[in-house]
Amino acid sequence: MIIYGFELQKAPWIKGFLSMGLFLLLLLFPLISFSQTAADEANFVQCRACHTIGGGKLVGPDLKGVTEKREEAWLIKFIQNSTELIQSGDALAKQVFEENSNIPMPPHSLTDEQVKGVLLYIANGGKLPPGAEPAKTEVAETVQTTPSESSEPGLVAESKRDDFNRIRTTFIILLVLMLIALFDLTVTKFLKAKWIHIVIILTALTVGGELLFEAASGLGRQQYYQPDQPIAFSHKIHAGQNQIDCQYCHFTADKSMHAGIPPMETCMNCHSQVKEGKTTGKTEIAKIYSAFETGKPVEWIKVHNLPDHVYFNHAQHVNVGQLECEQCHGQVEKMDQIIQVEDLSMGWCIECHRTTEVQFASNNFYGQYKKLHEQLQNGDKKVILVTDIGGDDCQKCHY
Repeated sequence: MIIYGFELQKAPWIKGFLSMGLFLLLLLFPLISFSQTAADEANFVQCRACHTIGGGKLVGPDLKGVTEKREEAWLIKFIQNSTELIQSGDALAKQVFEENSNIPMPPHSLTDEQVKGVLLYIANGGKLPPGAEPAKTEVAETVQTTPSESSEPGLVAESKRDDFNRIRTTFIILLVLMLIALFDLTVTKFLKAKWIHIVIILTALTVGGELLFEAASGLGRQQYYQPDQPIAFSHKIHAGQNQIDCQYCHFTADKSMHAGIPPMETCMNCHSQVKEGKTTGKTEIAKIYSAFETGKPVEWIKVHNLPDHVYFNHAQHVNVGQLECEQCHGQVEKMDQIIQVEDLSMGWCIECHRTTEVQFASNNFYGQYKKLHEQLQNGDKKVILVTDIGGDDCQKCHY
């Protein structure tokens, strides 16, 4: 057989090269796909306030050897939401909770793969392999919160970039493996066992297809979006420390489609007296005075965005549905800089509609649903969910 002027019988090194390349890629695939990155170290930063790796107990237990003591699947669930696992009746979760003074570990908005990366970082003794770029020192020193509470946009952005690069690398490796397998199957025919080619091709198509689906389904979504704002307004100070109600500033949320951005006049209700902050001094508050005096609007950047073909009404959810702001926006009272916590996907909205109970008894708006009231009185229904009043009808949001 002749390929590009070479006769394989006279050039056996070509066969050896092709086969070696195929099996090297097979061996390197798991290592490259799941190698340690700076994102894993960055994600562990939020754990350092309560845990050490070999340095003894702090607020929580020493994490050295935890990957050997506990199963990975259990650790993933516990790290993502320990309270939920405890409330489900998990005996081990209750034991850990009680052994640590009944102090709950806050939930972490990390994917399964991100948690696996953190566990690998712990298993490596809190060290990155040679050649891996460490996480930025300034981020590691200042951020000790979950992504939903983070005041450093760079941490989340860097983590998302690393995830994207990892997915892209995995996809490229799969594509190369599949091409080599196809080339050997149809041209060089070095491997006689065709099932090896089939396994490689099917694996590449399956995993590659899954990666493409995940990437495509995320188009238009911006979970963990955290832009820098023209004024360093801290929700942690205003909604958290000062306990200002959300609707004092976003006063149209219960009566309009939009929550609205407060005008400078609202800000001046307080800042006509408060002229200096403990964190930013006079610099940021001076921007409020400048905007108020010149009448030039502050160009705030909207964080939570929905596609144009989606209808969402704040009044329907805040006033009629009587939902708390944090159910969609997360714990803003802990955020210095607002970040989009949820992905705001259609699946996320529908799941909420399918599990949220409508407050029929305490809201006169639902008096018009006479048939559902009769079903409640007759015992035919115990609760009314949002889906019972059309919460999963396409035309409700896509009319």
